[in-house]
Amino acid sequence: MSLSNVIVVIGPGSIGQAIARRVSAGKYVLLADLRQENAEAAAEILSNAGFEVITAIVDVSSRESVHALVQTATALGDITGVIHAAGVSPSQASPETILSVDLYGTALVLEEFGNVIAPGGAGVVIASQSGHRLGALTAEEDAALAMTPADELLALPMLQPDKIEDSLHAYQLSKRGNALRVMAEAVRWGRRGARVNTISPGIIITPLAKDELSGPRGEGYRRMIELCPAGRAGTPDEVGTVGALLLGPDGAFITGSDFLMDGGVTAAYRFGELTP
Repeated sequence: MSLSNVIVVIGPGSIGQAIARRVSAGKYVLLADLRQENAEAAAEILSNAGFEVITAIVDVSSRESVHALVQTATALGDITGVIHAAGVSPSQASPETILSVDLYGTALVLEEFGNVIAPGGAGVVIASQSGHRLGALTAEEDAALAMTPADELLALPMLQPDKIEDSLHAYQLSKRGNALRVMAEAVRWGRRGARVNTISPGIIITPLAKDELSGPRGEGYRRMIELCPAGRAGTPDEVGTVGALLLGPDGAFITGSDFLMDGGVTAAYRFGELTP
């Protein structure tokens, strides 16, 4: 079989793999992670399931590193799909690291891969329900998060240490920024005949979520699960189903959109028992 199309998975954890499994048959799958062992673990699972897999190391907070990944991917063939699922959570990192990886890193990925995405291609960025629980920003702040050149993002006044309350606040701002950035990038990707969207999952049972459930905010997370309309946490496969829609032909009219899939947690915060 001759392979010419490439699916790039940045952060090939449970969610990244779940999406990749649905859209990567007959294509190269380039798995990129900050840690080689993570990429290799994902590669073993996917190659055992019949996929043609290559691994790479990437630091999404480094333009040089992201650009090198783009070069690796384009050498394999046409990039028809980008799954960006890399990130750090509030329990894992400082506000500075969260902004650098989750906000700036996503902007870099969108910019660099938006330069090479194939016509008819698509991207999906994994954001978070947390972006929906941040209070409303001003129109100017929204525009700044969406449109500021990537390399100037972290210099925005709203992102300076005296304005960031804690790691959770940095995370919420980053994830709100991801959805806004994708909306703006969808215009640019559209000029290449490509699409890009975000998914904002709630509590999905992954190793990262287990860190959160056992961390300082664990009680709050368990309360979310108990009181949300769905009454349970989600699974990576459920996110994979939405990811496949957004990357595939059935989602051809969807771009610049954010899909909140949190079991109704945000609804319960606004109108239900989770209201503060």
